[in-house]
Amino acid sequence: MTEIQVRLAEPADFAAVDTLVDAAYAHDYGAQDEDADPNSMHFARNRAKEFDVWLAFLPGSEAPVGSITTRRLDGPSLHEDVRADELDLRLLAVSSAVRRQGVGAQLMRFVEQHTAEQGWRAIFLKTAPHMSGAHQLYESLGFERDRDRDGLWLGGEHQFHLLTYVKAV
Repeated sequence: MTEIQVRLAEPADFAAVDTLVDAAYAHDYGAQDEDADPNSMHFARNRAKEFDVWLAFLPGSEAPVGSITTRRLDGPSLHEDVRADELDLRLLAVSSAVRRQGVGAQLMRFVEQHTAEQGWRAIFLKTAPHMSGAHQLYESLGFERDRDRDGLWLGGEHQFHLLTYVKAV
């Protein structure tokens, strides 16, 4: 696989990010509800207000093939149970046209390098129990399960079951 190029998404990219994420997650969750709250974190324009939305491109292409959202240094976390010294991430998405060709792994390695450069101690993420391909990717990159922090918590209340993965950097 050709090395990807990664950059922060700009406002002109947000629609492409949303399309990419919707298509990638439709594989595991079905089509996105068209009546989604316009202020929700589902939309890149909303995430980019407080978080870094990254795009991955193949060299010479203007169409993104991957995206991921990460916590900013000194910014809010994306999960309630992330620790202060952990960079957390959400919404790793890879275009179906290049799935299983190393784009997701390269994007995760980019995040790992970014995490170390920013001075974070570890990377923290959550994933759905049925997303076995994602589990294999994270485990192949050295992420370990943190079962004590499984689940999605909002307002201190458990919402539903998610698996937690952490990797020290």
